Amino acid sequence: MKNIYFLLILLCIVTSCDNDDGNATNESQCNYQGFSYFDNNNNDQTLIPEMELNTQYFPNASNGPYGAPGIEIASFTSSPTLFFTTNVIELNETGPGWISINGAELEDVTVTCQRSGTAVGDEVRLDVIYNSMELEFCVIIDEVL
Repeated sequence: MKNIYFLLILLCIVTSCDNDDGNATNESQCNYQGFSYFDNNNNDQTLIPEMELNTQYFPNASNGPYGAPGIEIASFTSSPTLFFTTNVIELNETGPGWISINGAELEDVTVTCQRSGTAVGDEVRLDVIYNSMELEFCVIIDEVL
């Protein structure tokens, strides 16, 4: 539990809160992939690379994360471990999400879909806001269920 608090404090100190200002390297395509943030020195910092993440897209209302179409992103073999889910799947849509890092749930997560996809191999880009931290998923859909 101490590790998650250390990670969150570190992110608050070094995180820039606008990776969508037209200058971010992921603005038009995923130049880096995974769970990451854009630091105060304008550098991309990847917390978990895409190859360690499994992204599942649920197109049918009956099997998505909240009983609607959605996305789940997980990594149980990386450090930190991560589980994320949201129904925010349409381009420019904003809504709630749920994230757990090393088993600690982060509440009041707001997600904005900045690039949507629906098929295996499609890129998905999700901006995640937790308190004043801005994190990002730039991932490839691995499975459509």
